[in-house]
Amino acid sequence: MHLPLILDMAADGLGDEIALGSGETAITYAGLRERARAGAAFLGGTPADNTAFLGGNAPAFPIGLFASAIAGRPFVPVNYRLPDADLRKILARTAPAVVIVDDEIVERAAGIEGVTVVPVSAFLAACEVPTPAPDEETINDIAILLFTSGTTGEPKAAVLRQSNLASYVISTVEFMGAAFDGQATLMSVPPYHIAGVSAVLTALYGGRRMVQLAQFTPESWVETARAEAVTHAMVVPTMLGRILAVIERDGVTLPALRHLSYGGGRMPASVIEKALELLPGVDFVNAYGLTETSSTIAVLTPDDHRVCRASEDPLIRRRLGSVGRPLPSLELQVMAGEGVPAPAGELGEIWVRGEQVSGEYIGKKAIRDDGWFPTNDHGWLDADGYLFVEGRLDDVIVRGGENISPGEIEDVLRLHPAVVDVAVFGLPDDEWGEKVAAAVVAAEAIEGRLLTQWVRERLRSTKAPEVVFFRVELPYNETGKLLRRALKAELSGS
Repeated sequence: MHLPLILDMAADGLGDEIALGSGETAITYAGLRERARAGAAFLGGTPADNTAFLGGNAPAFPIGLFASAIAGRPFVPVNYRLPDADLRKILARTAPAVVIVDDEIVERAAGIEGVTVVPVSAFLAACEVPTPAPDEETINDIAILLFTSGTTGEPKAAVLRQSNLASYVISTVEFMGAAFDGQATLMSVPPYHIAGVSAVLTALYGGRRMVQLAQFTPESWVETARAEAVTHAMVVPTMLGRILAVIERDGVTLPALRHLSYGGGRMPASVIEKALELLPGVDFVNAYGLTETSSTIAVLTPDDHRVCRASEDPLIRRRLGSVGRPLPSLELQVMAGEGVPAPAGELGEIWVRGEQVSGEYIGKKAIRDDGWFPTNDHGWLDADGYLFVEGRLDDVIVRGGENISPGEIEDVLRLHPAVVDVAVFGLPDDEWGEKVAAAVVAAEAIEGRLLTQWVRERLRSTKAPEVVFFRVELPYNETGKLLRRALKAELSGS
């Protein structure tokens, strides 16, 4: 199974059904394949090994993705929000390449050796030229290259092969299972994120119409969801909080919405509790995954959400803060040491193994010979196999030889009525190696010592913040990940 075959199956099975958009600009499944074939012929006439994409959510993204696959070239969505210097470094690493660029930002990619710039308008025009099916397909084993955020160094190019993506799609989605049912999915996660790529593939395979939101604002998200009768969507935690604020403020409803998945960062309990209250008819799913695993590897299901929220058992209720249980198509373990599984309730590194797992970068394999991929995520499993993710191993605070999880302290601080948002991290300490620090967004004036006391009363004293900073807001990237290390670097000299 490979990406062109997924497109062929959808086009053969759904033909004149709408795959993308609505109204006069809608594109059918057959039309999407026709445009992708024409795009592949255009790309094939250029001297390139890769197809980079620099733009937002628009038809050029799925067309370009499949055109590149048919042309036998890896597709490389690039973060257009990067500063020019970083952006150009990454584009230079894709050379020789064609880069499909939103018209208004073509100058940002101009003049890079080995990179041919094609404006989106020119690419879409080429995709309108009738083109016969290729006599023979050239399938490149590498389907997608995604550059990591590079928060701890030079960004790495994660390799996702045809088999990785196909395994994820066919194990999580029923072919044409959403067809002929009026289902539509709203895509607001950017194309350069694995969730943006997997959303296109799963929607196409399942037969769900794609609605694209070029730029996210909570108001535009709510407006589009209503206007397009959106039934399914995926958001990151910061997006969900802002969407709920609009719904609560304006008193709007989303009658068509059936299913809302979220992931990409830690979800505050208060936000998901409010979501369940304001949208009682919606099925919520917490999806945890990584770029290197072709997207989701564990889910907290809609039934899990309802059971956890209704339970009076604190052990069950706290699962609302978990990412659920691993997908049945793969293996997942929390390791206390080198290949040593941790007992239930004990922290360790999350390892995963399965066909959808790549664990590979250009020039480097991070996957072990036995197939296990150490994720560098810190977490634990409860007695029933629910996975709790506490953050990156790099974020663990080492105080006097004790490993302290920032996530546990953040959860306790969020219970305080004055705390709107919080980030916990370690700062250098001459005596203990590191000390616990917290950056807090507060709803009202409060002394830091009171928050320290709040934690001390609920956790042991070594986990209570010794330093509390107050901020107007915390730094997040556009996919909802807290930039903890950037915050730590900023406040280290305070």
